[in-house]
Amino acid sequence: MGSAAMFLQKILLYLSTACMFCYMLGLFLMLAILQFFSPSLAKTFILRMGEKITITQNPRFNYEDWGLTFMSLAFIKTASFHMWLSLGEEAFVGGEAPDSPVVTMDREKTSISKYLKGALKKPRLICGYAMLLCFKQLVKDFSDVADFLVIYIAEAHSTDGWAFKNNYDINQHQSLEDRLSAAQVLVQSEPLCPVVVDEMTDVTTIKYGALPERLYILQAGKVLYKGGKGPWGYNPAEVRSFLEKIK
Repeated sequence: MGSAAMFLQKILLYLSTACMFCYMLGLFLMLAILQFFSPSLAKTFILRMGEKITITQNPRFNYEDWGLTFMSLAFIKTASFHMWLSLGEEAFVGGEAPDSPVVTMDREKTSISKYLKGALKKPRLICGYAMLLCFKQLVKDFSDVADFLVIYIAEAHSTDGWAFKNNYDINQHQSLEDRLSAAQVLVQSEPLCPVVVDEMTDVTTIKYGALPERLYILQAGKVLYKGGKGPWGYNPAEVRSFLEKIK
């Protein structure tokens, strides 16, 4: 990807982030007003949003566990922070796949490029058990044409941040040991592929615009597929369609 194309991608990134920020504020205000005048209508609207991110299908959560959090200052603060970090994104379809340092579960420093040997590689920036189930099915169905990698990043719904009830009790990581310890929860869910963690500088998160989660397909150092930003843009079905074309 040439410098002109990269510059255009950056401009589009800034514009889309500004639009998303305005949308988020508008959503927050609309839901707050709806909740004041008609809580039942607010609930209906939020549940419809939940259907698009499969959270309503997660047996761990009832509406009362997560629905009202969209009207909290923690939601605004967390979403704004995610958008701010995304402005440093460097991964664009057709361009170079940014290399960045990661740490294995054995506490060895390595990098994403070390996993790009051979066929397709798909770093997957993950948070959330329901989404892990979808990801595991991809691993089972396409392990013959793709290698898979999970990169564990900062918590999107930490106990001391934008928290859901009945979720895992994990605070924002203050050290690499915190992050590795939290990643053990993911490892115990058996993602069927290697798991590494982002460094505490969140460099991988920033370069791949990963918070709260995102799917990528990389090959030969290039970005072949770039999924939308989670939770609404997280779409394993798109990845499935892409991999089926090359299977």
